[in-house]
Formats: sequence, C-alpha cells, structure tokens
Amino acid sequence: MNAELPPFLLAPPLPHSPLSPAPALRRSTFVDQGMQHLGEFLRTTHLQWEMARRDGLLQRLDARVKVLFLVFFVVLVSLKKTLAPELGVSGLVLILAVLSRLNLVAFYQRVLALAFFFGFLLSLPACLNLFIPGTVVVPLLHLAKGYARWGYYLPPVLGVTREGLHTVALLTARVTASIGLSLLVIHTTPLAEFLKALKALRVPAPFLMVMALSLKFIFVFVRTLEEMYLAQKSRTVAVSAAQGRVWVAGRMAFLFRKTQYRYEEVFKAMVARGFAGEITSYAPRQLRPMDWLAGTVLLGAGLLVWVV
Repeated sequence: MNAELPPFLLAPPLPHSPLSPAPALRRSTFVDQGMQHLGEFLRTTHLQWEMARRDGLLQRLDARVKVLFLVFFVVLVSLKKTLAPELGVSGLVLILAVLSRLNLVAFYQRVLALAFFFGFLLSLPACLNLFIPGTVVVPLLHLAKGYARWGYYLPPVLGVTREGLHTVALLTARVTASIGLSLLVIHTTPLAEFLKALKALRVPAPFLMVMALSLKFIFVFVRTLEEMYLAQKSRTVAVSAAQGRVWVAGRMAFLFRKTQYRYEEVFKAMVARGFAGEITSYAPRQLRPMDWLAGTVLLGAGLLVWVV
C-alpha cells in the first residue's frame, strides 16, 4: 500500500513579497498580562528562597536576631522625624544587602516601586499649602482672595511649600527604609526559620498557623490559576475581550469554591493526624558568638541612628 503525500505538502513555500503587509502582531490582553505577572511572582518568590540559602552575612545569622533587628529598626524609623536617620537606615540596608550577596538590581526594583507608590504618591498632596501651611516656593495658582468654606481655608496663592516638600521627603524616606528592612529580612530568611523565630519570641500560635497556611496556599492556587489559563489558551485560537472577561469571572468563582473545598480537606487531614491547634517545631539552637556579635553591632548602629 503506497502512501502519497498531498500536493500542498510537496509544494515549495511561496516567497514573501516585500510589498505584502506584514502580519499584525497580536496585542497581549489584560488576562495575558495578568498571567505574566503571576508567573513573575512565582519566579521572584522562588528566587527569594534561593537567595535565602546563599552564603551571605545575614543568611548566616540566627533568624531570631534578624527578627529583632527588623522590629527594632522599623520602630526606630517610625519615631525619627528628620531625614538624616532615615537616610542612614537606608544606607545600612544597602551595606547589608551587599554583604548578603543579594541581587541589588532586583532587590531595589521592588523596594523603589513599593516606596514610590506607598510613600511618594500617597504623600505628594502634602506638599501643597492646602494641607500644610508654610512658605510657598513654587506658586501654582493665584486667586483674587482667600476663601473659607466648611472649615477649610483656600489661600489666595496655591503652591508647593518648603514645609510640604520636607514632609513628602520624610515620609518617602521612612517608607523606603521600612520596606528595605522588611525585604532584606525576607530575602535572607527561609520561611521555616522565620516562623520558628516568631514562635521562639512568643508570637501566638494561631497567628503563625494562619500565616504559614496562607503563604503556602497562595503559591498553590497561583500555580493552579496559571495552569488553567495555559490549558484554556492552548485549546482556543482567538478570544475576544468579552469572552476573556467571562472566563476570568468564571475562574474566580471556580477558584473560590476550590479554595474552600481545599481548606476543608486540609483541616480534616490535619485533625485526623492529631492536630490540636499548636504548631510544633524543633527547639531553637543556642545563639553562636557570631550571632551575639552581629546583634551587638546592629544594636550599636541603631543607637547611633537614634542620637543623630
């Protein structure tokens, strides 16, 4: 029995004419971009766990020392009201990130992006004399006279004040230092060690259980959502924007039901294995001389920042 190939498979490919229009590039939809961000979230989190295992300065320290360092410096940053201490803490974060062998580009991309939104943009209106009176350095709008309505005073000259700029700079520096401290500890401490340190510091067990299970299930369901979208995309040729919105709404409802079912099953499995509401872990090891030395140096740095 002879098998013959159809003629269109044997025909040579047609040459591409330079006058023919190039095929239009398919624009990525909102769903595509969302899935890309979810995938980037998973890759970044996996990279963070890999960096927590590197042979750096903070990776060698006990997790209890790093948690106390985080709490102490975050409180210190919140209490100071001048720019010098905030910038000093940010400089300390940079030095520790270098000594911990972190990827500075990826690390500061996250720090600066969060600080720009939660620090700069949210505090930007404070630079106007509508909210903080002071010396106008950049006038924006001139009125015939001032107006007082419903307890608010609208000055005749609206603009940016020197005191408002100082407030915006202070809040931005404070948020930047706080986010840098938090991400520095997160990027150098595995999750199990972090939870063990919180338990050793007498953090309530229900809080630790909710935190551990939430972090685990976030990654599980993000991966599930990404796999569902790839499966749906591989079975369709083209999806309109309306069909994409319908699919997103349906997947949200499905994930809600799946999450509820998974939580119930996990809880039943935990109870069947003897779970009684208490997280058990290995006894924390004794602090080494290096931990005591690093804790003393960080405490001295914090006191130095306090007196500045």
